[in-house]
Amino acid sequence: MTKPFSPFLFAVSFFTVISFPPLTHALGSGSTFAVAYATATVCAIVAAQPSQRIVCYRAGNASSFAVSVLPNISYSTVAGGRTIICAVRSNGNSLLCWETNDPTFPVKRLYYNDTILLKSLAIGDGKICATSTNATSSVSCWRPIGNNGNNKDELPNANYTMGKITSGFGFSCGIVLSENNRVSCWGSNSIGKTIEEQFGNMSISNIEAGFSHVCGVNSVGDLLCKGDNSNGQLNVPLNKGLTFVSGLALGDGFSCAIRRSNGTVVCWGSMNESAIEGIEMESVVTGLNFTCGLTTRDFSIVCWGPGWPLSNGSASISSLMELPFGAEILPGPCLQSSCNECGLYPQSSRLCFGNGNICKPSPCFNFTTPSPPLPASPPLPVVTTQSSPLRRGLLAFVIVGSVGGFMGICSIIYCLWTGVCCGRKKVHNSVQPRITRVGSNGGPGSNNSSLSRSFTIRRHSSRAMKRQRSGTSSKHADRAEEFTLSELAAATNDFSPENKIGAGSFGIVYKGKLWDGREVAIKRGETGQKTKKFQEKETAFESELAFLSRLHHKHLVRLVGYCDEKDERLLVYEYMKNGAVHDHLHDKNNVVKTSSLINSWKMRIKIALDAARGIEYLHNYAVPPIIHRDIKSSNILLDMNWTARVSDFGLSLMDPESDHNYKPTKAVGTVGYIDPEYYGLNVLTTKSDVYGLGVVMLELLTGKRAIFKNDDNGGTPISLVDYAVPAIMAGELVKVLDQRVGPPELNETEAVELMAYTAMHCVNSEGKERPIIGDIVSNLERAFNVCDGSHGSISSGAFSFVSD
Repeated sequence: MTKPFSPFLFAVSFFTVISFPPLTHALGSGSTFAVAYATATVCAIVAAQPSQRIVCYRAGNASSFAVSVLPNISYSTVAGGRTIICAVRSNGNSLLCWETNDPTFPVKRLYYNDTILLKSLAIGDGKICATSTNATSSVSCWRPIGNNGNNKDELPNANYTMGKITSGFGFSCGIVLSENNRVSCWGSNSIGKTIEEQFGNMSISNIEAGFSHVCGVNSVGDLLCKGDNSNGQLNVPLNKGLTFVSGLALGDGFSCAIRRSNGTVVCWGSMNESAIEGIEMESVVTGLNFTCGLTTRDFSIVCWGPGWPLSNGSASISSLMELPFGAEILPGPCLQSSCNECGLYPQSSRLCFGNGNICKPSPCFNFTTPSPPLPASPPLPVVTTQSSPLRRGLLAFVIVGSVGGFMGICSIIYCLWTGVCCGRKKVHNSVQPRITRVGSNGGPGSNNSSLSRSFTIRRHSSRAMKRQRSGTSSKHADRAEEFTLSELAAATNDFSPENKIGAGSFGIVYKGKLWDGREVAIKRGETGQKTKKFQEKETAFESELAFLSRLHHKHLVRLVGYCDEKDERLLVYEYMKNGAVHDHLHDKNNVVKTSSLINSWKMRIKIALDAARGIEYLHNYAVPPIIHRDIKSSNILLDMNWTARVSDFGLSLMDPESDHNYKPTKAVGTVGYIDPEYYGLNVLTTKSDVYGLGVVMLELLTGKRAIFKNDDNGGTPISLVDYAVPAIMAGELVKVLDQRVGPPELNETEAVELMAYTAMHCVNSEGKERPIIGDIVSNLERAFNVCDGSHGSISSGAFSFVSD
């Protein structure tokens, strides 16, 4: 057993101890989908989406459904063991695994290195192995607890340059590129050495392992199988057109292959599936006694065989089941390659969403005989017509002419209505921020494609806003009350220092009590001449007024009203009795205040969950979506029931196009919380809020400020991300947890770990590698549910939780 390595050091530990159960009976190699057969779980990489994330389906009953697993980032390959699924990230710098026995799919990171990247992946008996991009393409393995054999005896020669690797029961095999592509096997099961001897010095281009046998394709396309033949699994059918195969999958006593000529599947041995030969597939994987395949027709996954839970023990085509993933599955990894060897896979760009290419499998064989027609499902009916080319051209002319005429009429109506045609311009006095494109020099009309994606908020003048308010019975258009300055001065004892409770994005916040007894928080903007600074604060006032007047959610601080009188700008909010999360975590009075209600792990997870739900509303349900831009613990407030709410929308912007990056006028935020990608590249997306939320979660876990002085570092300021993330990745979370809360109890430990891993992925330096807010909410909900029944439950007493 070796000490877990630090991912931020160059040294790489090849044998890392993790807390998963022993892996047994794993079959095959990494692909774009894999099975953990003991739990009947299938995990796959989705296609045609911005992120090549992983979704998993665990069979059990007809109502089972697929779920996304965290972190929601892009992957290139997945492999399955008995109960475990592992995957390599698209850039190859990390390896993550999920335990499928747990419905929450807890994640563990086994490997992280930006220099030595991973490629081929296989899960063997008690080990997880992968090839790397170092000078020799050597094999690295990681061993779970409970398997303490001699690691050196179970690895191939370190001098080998390895290609694809694959694993069976107690052995693994790989293609030795440095020795004419011969097969080398290793492991505790002697069948591995027998297989190596049987292949001899043959040059092999592709291999796949089953329970106790291996099949490979030689340099001329012939399929050869070696090892145990107790069920006829080595007897390749000579009359099935298997001269060339593009995919292999081997189980316990059977073998399956995909004909490269037409994509149909042939199986032989203990599970002879002649009935499935009519279904065209891209790839196949197996468990011990069932098979799953990726169909060419719609990139869906189907499973069949006696070992599949819903097959009732049947091995026939009648047991074929399509899994409800709700998305297309990648037929091959998306690579940063031009695919010069064999060319691009059809629909490559669409399936990879423009991020890489899918290459046709190599080696590239030329077929001398045409493939037979597929006996697949009948094609969709095609409606034919007797129309001549002239008639089709006239029809097109009529359609285009009709559309043009309609657009012309609409243009005339719009021209007359707006008054533009007559030299007049109609003014629309919306109080909501208007989104405008900015040219390369900040003005309109620029053709710079990069800066043309930039957006800014164009504020309306106070005069225009007052015209908008006229005729609304002293009410804002969206039910916000309009107060006079004298009313708010009376509520705050003339804005006395004793009533000051904080500061926001454009002013000081005071506690007040209105004439009708309502307690409120009043934010007063800076007064004085209209300097640039004041104008920015006025913009923040108008932005926050516009946003909050239309946002209504239990995890957002509610706007009560406003005051816009002369040079005074004030916003009135509902009062949050229990203050800011920042004060509870970092106020000197709480350093030894272990009885504070916030000093329980269940409470801290609940605060993170509440904040995440508020942000989820902004990103997914506000129309258009809103980016907060200043998520931090001081902007997360606690009401009288200790429900957390997101506040301060003075810096918020509308996201004009979902899933598209854009550049505001300048990067704003708070040091320690601001997204480094946003700060460095001035590119803002909803993932910038995710980063800030990740820092807040780390605060809740450690009790440390976003930037603090670490005595171990000579009192030099250090970021919380740099302090906490290495410990989380090294499995040493307990070393950085807030001691005021105390060690997590048994059922709390899992919840705290899940929140920590979620936070770690939220603060990834690249926005595209961070999870979306919906997945964060799901993870925190699972973590919170795990805490139920723990010591220090906060569901009684002076406050209670309210479920969404």
